[in-house]
Amino acid sequence: MSEWRHVSLREIATHIKDGTHGTHQRVEVGVPFLSAKNIGSGGRLNWDKSDDLVSESDYAAITATFTPRRGDVLLTVVGSIGRAALFDGSRVAFQRSVAFVRGTNDALPEFLYQAIASADFIRQLESRCNVTAQAGLYLGELAKCRISLPPRERQQKIATILSCIDTTIEKTEALIAKYQQIKAGLMHDLFTRGVLPNGQLRPPHEQAPELYQETAIGWIPREWKIVRMIELAEDKKGSTTIGPFGSDLLASDYQVEGVPIVFVRDIKESGFEWNSETYVSEKKAIQLNAHRIKAGDVLATKMGLPPCISCLYPKTMPNAVMTADIIRLSPDGNKVAANWLTAAINHDRVKRQVAGITAGVTRLKVTLADFRGIKVAKPELWEQELVSQRLEVVQTMIDKENAHVDSLCNQKLGLMQDLLTGKVAVKVDDGVVEAAHG
Repeated sequence: MSEWRHVSLREIATHIKDGTHGTHQRVEVGVPFLSAKNIGSGGRLNWDKSDDLVSESDYAAITATFTPRRGDVLLTVVGSIGRAALFDGSRVAFQRSVAFVRGTNDALPEFLYQAIASADFIRQLESRCNVTAQAGLYLGELAKCRISLPPRERQQKIATILSCIDTTIEKTEALIAKYQQIKAGLMHDLFTRGVLPNGQLRPPHEQAPELYQETAIGWIPREWKIVRMIELAEDKKGSTTIGPFGSDLLASDYQVEGVPIVFVRDIKESGFEWNSETYVSEKKAIQLNAHRIKAGDVLATKMGLPPCISCLYPKTMPNAVMTADIIRLSPDGNKVAANWLTAAINHDRVKRQVAGITAGVTRLKVTLADFRGIKVAKPELWEQELVSQRLEVVQTMIDKENAHVDSLCNQKLGLMQDLLTGKVAVKVDDGVVEAAHG
């Protein structure tokens, strides 16, 4: 560690700049106008057709005194503070929500990016932010933030180790995106064509129109029936309900143990993820008995972008209490498979109905009555099970790769803590980078 230096960003940067503070007219054809939203997770720059463009004259004015170049470190400094990326050298104008840091020859760009993206550096940023309606970081405060800087050779080794993990994460996330596309296509086919007893999809409507019937929600196989959500519940009242009024469940009721509380954030299309880790006492849960949920219940969100995201409450969780913005449906097992129903609620046909319900409303939400009236195209139970099995195979692959990404991210966090502080020495043997405790 004797060769390491603890330095401020100002000491190892030739430039610390942010983008324009001015107002510039957007144009249909022009130069991309980079902002904080273009800095994604994992150090990636995200561009799409919705990005703003500015004119050539505005681009010239914005870059007259400073033009970013390949290898500059980008850092979001307004709103969501601390997302970093290495600039790829694109021809862009840039807004004040992004800062550019250009290192001296002492600081390798790849190493500087990893140091700026580290948890320790982000903590420094957060402590130096001005607290306003929208968090912001002045460049003078950014320049005071410090990193530990080893010699360039060691910087290269450390950057190589961490970038190898970044590459693996990126490839795994691309695989997840591919599986998600496969799942989306599969859902379209399974919920419009269904599955025959031999496991094959029915021919599409265009090829075999005699196999289909036209309904209020589109063409469906002749064997299927259109039913309202309420018809799939155990009974028409108590089996579909919403969470308690806000005054019936307060933050002061929360505890660190007891009966779990389920929040909207725990409900995802990919499945239930209990991240809340919040409880109420058994006594309070008894008072809220009408809002209890159990394994096998279908949960849907009342609010969100969009509302009616659904998942199954799993067998691995004990009975719980749901919060106000959740709808619970206890399905009738003689009519519907619960896992099929959650997938049906997440399908485009239901999403289109929800969009119709919420059209023109500022705060997107569905009422319990709205939910009970939503229509689904229901096959027989045996076909529901076949559909569910097909979807489960793909979702299992997605879950496996997501777990791999989580593992890699945790591995990287640990390595960053060790390598960027010098706690772990690095060596390179035969072109393979290794980390070794020194």
